[in-house]
Amino acid sequence: MQWRVLAAVPAFWSVVTFALPSGSPRSESEAGASQPVVQTDPTLEDPLWLNYGLNASAEYKYFHEPGRDDILGHYDSRYFKEPVSDSERAETLTHMIRAYLNFFNEKELETWIAHGTLLGWWWNGKILPWDWDMDTQVPDTTLAYLGDHFNQTIVEYTTPDSPIIRQYLLDINPWSRQRERGQGHNIIDARWIDIHTGLYIDITGLSRLELEDHPDIWQCKNFHKYRLIDLYPLRRTYFEGVPAKVPFAYDQVLMEEYSDKALTSTEFHNHTWFPELAEWVSDKDVADMTVTLSDGRIYD
Repeated sequence: MQWRVLAAVPAFWSVVTFALPSGSPRSESEAGASQPVVQTDPTLEDPLWLNYGLNASAEYKYFHEPGRDDILGHYDSRYFKEPVSDSERAETLTHMIRAYLNFFNEKELETWIAHGTLLGWWWNGKILPWDWDMDTQVPDTTLAYLGDHFNQTIVEYTTPDSPIIRQYLLDINPWSRQRERGQGHNIIDARWIDIHTGLYIDITGLSRLELEDHPDIWQCKNFHKYRLIDLYPLRRTYFEGVPAKVPFAYDQVLMEEYSDKALTSTEFHNHTWFPELAEWVSDKDVADMTVTLSDGRIYD
């Protein structure tokens, strides 16, 4: 496997510092008094506006998808052409997460797999075969660093057994600077996007809640809460064959999000879990499949 940073294309946004004109004082005859009246804009006291030109009252959705269903809702509109086949989706997601994890490891940037991606790791260290996208998390400090240094970076990725050069865009949502939910349009803070298909990895940041009675609680903008002792120290592991990290109390995190059944049920989303294969197999393939196990038993 090889990857390299191809280019950092001009960003759609950047760190800027400026202020709106505060308005000119009216003349004494207009004001009817010796003291001038100063007209000010409320955004002048908003750090988001002063530092990044973001007006919270005018929040807009940054990432767009071609649709809202289970298929079209998992492509970035800028690179979407048509839905890919199941086999191409699986191959694309596998290479995409490998490239992502290797990039973050090489740059010594902290990230870990989350949500359904973490659940796939729990079962067999792989992507769940019915997943259309993947999820990772980063602390808000890493998120800010990505915005300052790697926003709009295009990364190339190749493997020794394939001549295909894959390209990914690391795109940081400008509204990631707003650590509250806001109007709910931008709960996804960043994406790692496959430029060829539009499939992506969602990246969300976690910020510490400033609560006197719970100083150890961290939260994303979609209100997923985590105790610091459940997250750290991160565990080193492998996912899809490359080094990865997962929360320290990964089982507790998964049970709180999905319930205990998610770690025990062997039938889900038209798939069946075969422990001897350590794989989820689609029901349509199970019907025609005969599997000889290591002890001589047969699934048929």
